[in-house]
Amino acid sequence: MRLQEWNTRPYIFAKSLKHDEARMSEHATDITTLSLTPPLRATRLEGRKPHEIDLQPDAEQRARIAQMLGLEAVRKFRFTARLSPLGRSDWDLTGTLGATVVQSCAVTLNPVTTRIDEPVRRQFLADMPEPEALEVEMPEDDSLEKLGAEIDISAIAIEALSLALPAFPRSEAARDADELALESRPPGAAPIAEEKVKPFAKLADLKAKLEQRERDEE
Repeated sequence: MRLQEWNTRPYIFAKSLKHDEARMSEHATDITTLSLTPPLRATRLEGRKPHEIDLQPDAEQRARIAQMLGLEAVRKFRFTARLSPLGRSDWDLTGTLGATVVQSCAVTLNPVTTRIDEPVRRQFLADMPEPEALEVEMPEDDSLEKLGAEIDISAIAIEALSLALPAFPRSEAARDADELALESRPPGAAPIAEEKVKPFAKLADLKAKLEQRERDEE
């Protein structure tokens, strides 16, 4: 990962390597524009003592998160974490994001409800290598961040949710239709083995995804 990408990783959804790049680019939004709680100023983290975090957005804030991430709804959202001193000047954040979200099925557009329980880890380091050239390779550990003037808990929580969202949500009706189509065979023909079915299911998913993207662009 290059330094210029690494420095902006917490704030640009399109940098995620976990989901499809095209889908994520639709929500390439600066998540620092939505504040669920005031950022923690590094200069006020005195005493090198642990800080407990319990973030529970209200209904209005959840609606704004849903709009930002292109969701139908965010029914539940809770981010609990512990920010602990790490060495002489660094900080370690370990927590859990719990959420219930509603997305549109990528095939039928029916609502799909998903429960998310995601561990979250960040390490904020005061001393990070400075770039000496345009091309500087950084460690693959994307939990490392440079300690700036503030630690934006809201941005961390929203980013964790965006990375945990199903990239291709499917309703029960869509899954049943896939199974019915794949099981159809001429009379007397032997059933299709499961290992042979999977590639066709992936192709069906890709076709539906491309068709949905074309409809969104119209």
